Amino acid sequence: MKNLKPLMSSASVEWSTPQDFFDELNKEFKFNLDPCANRENAKCKLYYSSGGLEKSWNNFRVFCNPPYGSEISKWVKKGSEAMGGVVVMLIPARTDTRYFHEYIYGKAEIRFIKGRLKFGGSKNSAPFPSMLVIFKRNAKTLRTPTTLPRQKSR
Repeated sequence: MKNLKPLMSSASVEWSTPQDFFDELNKEFKFNLDPCANRENAKCKLYYSSGGLEKSWNNFRVFCNPPYGSEISKWVKKGSEAMGGVVVMLIPARTDTRYFHEYIYGKAEIRFIKGRLKFGGSKNSAPFPSMLVIFKRNAKTLRTPTTLPRQKSR
C-alpha cells in the first residue's frame, strides 16, 4: 500500500496521459493543440506550457488532459466555450460535480472509459474512473454516451 500513497492523495494534480491511449484518440481526431502540457508530456507539436486558460483554443483540434485539482472546472468551462473546432478532454468521471452539470451534461459527447487508466507509466491504475468529454461547438448532433474498451495491459 505504500506505493499507492501518491495516487490516493492530491500531492499532484498532473496525470500524464498514457501514450497508447492518446495514439488511438489521435487517429480519430488528429489533434493539433495540447493547451496544458510541458516539454516532457506534450502530446502535440503545438502546446501551451503556461497560460492555457488565457490563450485561444478556437479553430483547433484540442486534446486536453487538465490538472485534476480544484481548477479543473475552469479548464472544462474553457473547453466548452471553444469555437470552430473540437475539444477532447480526458478527465475524472465525476458526474456529481457542478461543472459536470453546468458544462458537460447534455452539452457534450461523453465517453466513459471502461476500467481505470494507468497514468504516466505507473504500474498502478488510477484511483478514479475516467471519461472523455468531446465539445464540438456548432455541431448539429451529439452522440450518446458510450463506453470505451479498457486500456491495453503491458
